[in-house]
Amino acid sequence: MTSRFTKSILALGSNLGERNDTLSTAVADLVDGPEIRLLGVSPVVQTKAVGGPAGQPDFLNMVIAIETTLSPLELLQHCHEVEQKHHRVRDVRWGPRTLDVDIIVYGDVTSDDETLTLPHPRAAERAFVLYPWALLDPAASLNGESVADLAAKAEDFPGLRPFDGFDEPGTIAATGAVE
Repeated sequence: MTSRFTKSILALGSNLGERNDTLSTAVADLVDGPEIRLLGVSPVVQTKAVGGPAGQPDFLNMVIAIETTLSPLELLQHCHEVEQKHHRVRDVRWGPRTLDVDIIVYGDVTSDDETLTLPHPRAAERAFVLYPWALLDPAASLNGESVADLAAKAEDFPGLRPFDGFDEPGTIAATGAVE
């Protein structure tokens, strides 16, 4: 573990159970410890499932900005532990799930490792990641392109709907910035 903090973007999604409660609790679980600091929380959007089996319930999706002293692989392990805490089951690829946490970017690290590809290999095509990220950070870019522009071009962009009922963890202001 290094002592230097690196900024990272995590995408969270849930389409099973108490989706709202799961996302709210997962944010708190992800930043519970000195190795991770919460920088901001995006608005939540509701979307149809992209890929996977037909007939899945709608997802609630959001992104959070963090800074961490964990390495990319340690952060991935931490994300998997939080998913397990929320009863994530990995039976069907892109199937329904209580919680999905993906590392979208980790600083400017690029990796094509079989365990962790950075930036996330499909993030540039997914409005359910890009749009909340653009709302959180309008100046954000991915692979040299504006995140907002990428969101507008994504196939799933027309299906996004705002979700106003998100129960934000107590440490997060209405603007998404840490109080």
